[in-house]
Amino acid sequence: MDLLKLAESKLIEKKELPLFNSGDTVTVNYRIKEGAKERIQQFQGVVIQRAGAGLTKTFTVRKISSNNIGVERIFPENSPFIESMEINKRGRVRRARIFYLRQLKGKKAKIKEKKTFFQSKKA
Repeated sequence: MDLLKLAESKLIEKKELPLFNSGDTVTVNYRIKEGAKERIQQFQGVVIQRAGAGLTKTFTVRKISSNNIGVERIFPENSPFIESMEINKRGRVRRARIFYLRQLKGKKAKIKEKKTFFQSKKA
């Protein structure tokens, strides 16, 4: 096991992402290659889960597209294609995995904003 972790640490560079939890609304700027071209696509939505440990951590972001269809995307935290990530809103949820959002529509699918009483540092 130690050899595997040693190889992972040498090959995969660790990304510095801001601290976020499930329920937060985030915008992920993801680099996409289409043929010879490369562009950055923004994916904005609610983090519904974080999974994994170490260098294989992932997080799932869910957004509602223009036709009221939910789109979920799984991002590896240490992906070299993640250009940047910003937190738009901190959500107040009681669970780590908020899969119940898949069944909710409209105002019921809203997540309350977490109230902060101090100035938070940007990472």
